[in-house]
Amino acid sequence: MQAFRFANIEYLYLFLIIPILIAVFILMQIIKKRDLKRFGNSVLLKTLMPESSKSRPVIKFILLLIAFSFIILVIARPQFGSKLKEVKRKGIELIIALDVSNSMLAQDIEPNRLEAAKRAIINLVNKLEDDKIGMIVFAGDAYVQVPLTDDYGSAKMFLNSIHPGIVSKQGTAIGSAINLASRSFSTENELNKALIIISDGENHEDDAVAAAKSAAELGIRIYTIGIGKPEGVPIPVGSENNFQKDNQGNTIITKLNEQILQEIANIANGAYIRANNSLSALTAIYNEINKIEKKEIDTKMYSDYEDHFQFLALMALLFIVIEFFVLTRKNRKLSKINLFKI
Repeated sequence: MQAFRFANIEYLYLFLIIPILIAVFILMQIIKKRDLKRFGNSVLLKTLMPESSKSRPVIKFILLLIAFSFIILVIARPQFGSKLKEVKRKGIELIIALDVSNSMLAQDIEPNRLEAAKRAIINLVNKLEDDKIGMIVFAGDAYVQVPLTDDYGSAKMFLNSIHPGIVSKQGTAIGSAINLASRSFSTENELNKALIIISDGENHEDDAVAAAKSAAELGIRIYTIGIGKPEGVPIPVGSENNFQKDNQGNTIITKLNEQILQEIANIANGAYIRANNSLSALTAIYNEINKIEKKEIDTKMYSDYEDHFQFLALMALLFIVIEFFVLTRKNRKLSKINLFKI
């Protein structure tokens, strides 16, 4: 059994034009008939115009409508594909945990830490093929932004909407992000799992190292990317040259804490890389992840569809040719043949 679909199904709405065309044609015929009555008696007019035909214009119109219908079907691209079948793919489960705390607005990496991280993630997703990907955002709390999926387009779409305000509680709870990721992976133990944490490492909320140990026991590898500079920069707020301050009115300086990120990666059999403006950190991490053994992931999909519009195109051309040779008036030379008997 073959599956059928229209690749451009939206073009089928053009069929709604056909009733309108029919209504316009009928209206034009009524107007034409009314105008002819103004010239004189219908019997006399028939004598004066022996070659006139009432049926031929209708036949030509019907032929054009049929041709138009076939053209609509052609541009809608009818396709046939084989039946639903099981296809085995090899991949891993990958979750990206992105720090969205206010410190990620620091501009020691252009245009700021958060935007640079988002661009790097898009660059990474574009390289993925058969892996499943999920996304977590965290600040003072952690939330699943994208559950594990193989729909990379949706993952990138949700990524564009990420900003610090997406998590109401500020702070940096790396441990919460790790624990949430551990619960978000599937229960299929045979699949290899990896977690990428992108953060400036300023963890103030929980014990991230303990969370990393628990994740490692579950077979989860953690790769960390430090984004920012160790010397530190202020956090911009609102207008230019306005920076975040503490309760004493002092400007807060956010610094990259590489130590905690390195410790997390070492504990969970991963790797740590510092990010820079070239977006090479995610590429390096991708190369590391590619070394992980990929296991079979069962999925179901249709095989490739093939276009089958050639016959419909031929029929459309045939009806156009027939319409061209059907005259609106009777032909004196062919009146004895009169294929249409009218």
